[in-house]
Amino acid sequence: MDNTQRVYKMLFSSVYPLYIQKAEKKGRTKEEVDAVIYWLTGYNAKTLQQQIDNKVDFETFFAQAPKMNPNASKITGVICGYRVEEIEDKLMQKVRYLDKLVDELAKGKKMEMILRE
Repeated sequence: MDNTQRVYKMLFSSVYPLYIQKAEKKGRTKEEVDAVIYWLTGYNAKTLQQQIDNKVDFETFFAQAPKMNPNASKITGVICGYRVEEIEDKLMQKVRYLDKLVDELAKGKKMEMILRE
């Protein structure tokens, strides 16, 4: 199994606490992490919790996302050594978008900048 497939099969519920931990270490909150996820995917508190409870993998998490934000294409920059705007695999791009948003949150960016308002 290559790295791409490994990422797709990772359980969202196992990575989600790491996103929160990363943000909280830098003085941000779980609510802010959730707001970023809601903005990107269209999930809400109830539907996000269902995905966590159902232990879906990243592939399923993004496949079932209610509505990807049309402004997601405004997310640019480097994450894990890749420019997110140049990632050709659309699913991997979505995973990296989420990584990038959490990264920006942890780096102290203002929410309106993170949410591309």
